[in-house]
Amino acid sequence: MKINLYEGSQKQTFLGHPVGLSICFLTELWERFSYYGMRAILILYLVKYHLFSTEEASFIYAAYAGLVYMMPIIGGLFADKYLGAKKAVIYGGFLLVAGHFLMGFHGQEAFIENNIVVRNTLSMNMFFLSLALIITGVGFLKPSISTIVGALYGANDPRRDGGFSIFYMGINLGSLISTVLVGYVGEVFGWHYGFALAGIGMLFGLVIFLAGQHLLDGRAEPPDIDNLQKKLVFNLTREHLIYVGGLLIVVLSWLLIQHQQLVGKLLGFSGLFMLGTLIYYSLHNCDSKERDRLWVACFLISTQAIFWALFEQQAASLTLLSDQEFNRSILGVNILSSQVQLLNPLFIILLAPFMASLWVRLAKRKIEPSIPMKFAIAMMLIGIGYIIFSWGLGINDGIKKSFYWLIIIYFFLTISELCLSPVGLSMVTKLSTSRIVGLLMGTWFLFSAMGNYIAGWISSLTGNHSLDSTGNNINIDSVIIVYNNIGILGIGVGLFIAILTPILKKRMHGIN
Repeated sequence: MKINLYEGSQKQTFLGHPVGLSICFLTELWERFSYYGMRAILILYLVKYHLFSTEEASFIYAAYAGLVYMMPIIGGLFADKYLGAKKAVIYGGFLLVAGHFLMGFHGQEAFIENNIVVRNTLSMNMFFLSLALIITGVGFLKPSISTIVGALYGANDPRRDGGFSIFYMGINLGSLISTVLVGYVGEVFGWHYGFALAGIGMLFGLVIFLAGQHLLDGRAEPPDIDNLQKKLVFNLTREHLIYVGGLLIVVLSWLLIQHQQLVGKLLGFSGLFMLGTLIYYSLHNCDSKERDRLWVACFLISTQAIFWALFEQQAASLTLLSDQEFNRSILGVNILSSQVQLLNPLFIILLAPFMASLWVRLAKRKIEPSIPMKFAIAMMLIGIGYIIFSWGLGINDGIKKSFYWLIIIYFFLTISELCLSPVGLSMVTKLSTSRIVGLLMGTWFLFSAMGNYIAGWISSLTGNHSLDSTGNNINIDSVIIVYNNIGILGIGVGLFIAILTPILKKRMHGIN
């Protein structure tokens, strides 16, 4: 261990970064193992086990993904005002363990009778309850673990972006391992075994976080323990009531996940409400510099919704596309449909150290792109990737496509992600005032939720309404049109942000 000389940062260091980063890294690694492992097989499970069409499965995924990124707005608020990040992570972890293990128990497989799909009602209700537990658990855990990472660094610590990139590499290491293992177990031995394996991963993450509390130096404790332990009704403390409220959120999520169109409307209203709340807060509780920074953060948070709408096709239409339209054999190795998603975390692990060091080297030479310009670069790269990929899909019509086209699109997805996602998480902690950092982090995830929901809607445009004569429900002609259009959208948005960058950079008042 070494002593950290950066003012405000955690004093003990490990491999050049605050020692608490290690516990956050490992906790998030296993939490993401569970989340991405389940996600790798989710849409295939819906289509192949429950016989949903592409459109139906995409909207279920849209509602789930939207809610799972929306709930951090509530979890972040509770953590900021009452629970503190540590208790929020622990509570969320328990809900996640319960949800993932419940996914391991599913009932009768759907079947077709008289051209009608018959599904077991109890099985579907248990499935939606599992998703509701996961949604709520992520809501409490996700913003808090990222906030803890930010709290380990001083305000002007130049290692902050690098630290978030390392943290982000942990996320993707968990994703890589789970996509390989959970995807294989789910597709080969049975979907319920894959879901149960994801639950075991989450249990590991919770145990690691509980065992590593001493490494956080009290930077994740409740802001006011006396207020948290205050008894309110029925001799229950405020903390107990928050936990009860979390269970009520599970019930609400269970209802919402079954009404996917309502989720879309709720996300749109919530996004506008949160932007209005933040602007109102900035006008009444911030000085001019804080206000300008908060407005820049709100703008960038809003635009990232478009990025995730394009990026998250990998868990929806791209997975179905790889299952039905691609030759997945490469160098003599046959890759399962769910395992194609491993390309993203694999590229992250290979490229994240390079990107983290690149920003540091460019900063030393005073030529590092500003945060807004990194967002612009990300949008343009992902747009270019989709245009190239859509062109490749049109080659040799009627023949299984080469796996190398999937490598190309995943490379563009990954390099653009590295320009935006870890930088965006760091941006939130930089541009926010310390009083509402959890709330702003929750807003980041809320707009990620909007992007994820839109991703499901985009995915729904790529398929037939039911299985065709070959058992497929993806429409390659629709995919080409949709992917080309979203590619153009990505490039356009990127150029728009690039044009505004000088104005945005000025209003950041020295934050880079």
